[in-house]
Amino acid sequence: MIRLPDDDTLNKLSEFYKVFGDYTRVKLLCLLRQGEMCVQDIADSLGMTQSAISHQLRVLKSISLVNGRREGKTVFYSLADDHISGILDMGLEHINE
Repeated sequence: MIRLPDDDTLNKLSEFYKVFGDYTRVKLLCLLRQGEMCVQDIADSLGMTQSAISHQLRVLKSISLVNGRREGKTVFYSLADDHISGILDMGLEHINE
């Protein structure tokens, strides 16, 4: 008999993958693979406003894909862990086959 994860776990998994369905968030995650960055640097790199970047970072932070580190008034963001980079790598590998 095949056993499925419980509904709560499946719901969380679904929400996790929804984040990867947004072009801007995937672009932001790919940028953060290069290292820690502040909102202004991210906004400049992606040609977006700080407000738009902050909104996307809140979403990514809410499901633990990015971390923030405060230094004075500036917050520097980075990928939460190596799993996130691995997920991006697997996706890229799959579409480039």
